Amino acid sequence: MAEGKTNQASVLDAMQTNNIITNRKVFSLVASQSGVWAKIRAGKYEVKKGQSLWSLARMLKNGRLAEIKLVINRVRIKEDLARLISRNFAPDSVSVMRYLKSNDSLQKFGVDTRTVFTLFIPDTYTFYWNTSLNKIFRRLSDAKNVFWQKNQRLEKAGSIHFTPEEAYTLASIVEEETNYDSDKYKIASVYINRLNKSMPLQACPTIKFAMKDFSLTRIYEKYLFNPSPYNTYRRKGLPPGPICTPAPKTIDIVLDAPKTDYLFFVAKSDFSGYHHFSGNFAEHNQYAKEYQKALDEYMARKQNEPKP
Repeated sequence: MAEGKTNQASVLDAMQTNNIITNRKVFSLVASQSGVWAKIRAGKYEVKKGQSLWSLARMLKNGRLAEIKLVINRVRIKEDLARLISRNFAPDSVSVMRYLKSNDSLQKFGVDTRTVFTLFIPDTYTFYWNTSLNKIFRRLSDAKNVFWQKNQRLEKAGSIHFTPEEAYTLASIVEEETNYDSDKYKIASVYINRLNKSMPLQACPTIKFAMKDFSLTRIYEKYLFNPSPYNTYRRKGLPPGPICTPAPKTIDIVLDAPKTDYLFFVAKSDFSGYHHFSGNFAEHNQYAKEYQKALDEYMARKQNEPKP
């Protein structure tokens, strides 16, 4: 049963509309005898099949709210996170966005508006519908701390001279580069090598994030002049914060990245989703030309296909 007004008529209307009760007069009598109307509170309640009217009345009287699952997978922008939270819990998306954009709200968790996503380790979390944003974020912050304290993650981050937030940010870029774990390890090594050599990351996913256009399949040169701090073609080092919420496995891949001499990578021309990796620009350039040629041919074919 969903949240809403808690006066007697509105509750009975909601229960009848959702086929929870068939006779509102009978349930109203049971509820009155149980003292429901003086104690019922707004929230989401779980009604089990075959639940008796007396059991239902006791549940409402005692305020036994249903537990709601917050499932965090890959989230890219604050607006998406605000919609996710507001869809499941009492705060609306405007309130969530205001919270996400307030350093005063976030500082207690050791993050700011740029690094707030580092609080979110993708997983399934359980809350009550009316849980406050402060409590939701505190729970997520505690889960983040537990995550980093396990499996020597803090030590591993330190060994590659990263803070947990920096490792998370790099993992967010790797997450957006490929779905193949075998390539993620190598891509992570490329970016770590570039950082160690003070080379720009030149990560295409950061351009998509800077432009807030995740449908881009091709990064044209004109896009590389975007002045955003997330443009890793113009600015050296990591961007100021993550560009998505990476999977825990991808964070571990960054922490366990192999030592290689790779400095470049480009998608294979067979469009398999895998990449060629190179330690020198000449070899990389050859692979890049092969991919560019294949992509041009593919785009030409698409343009010449008859429209339905």
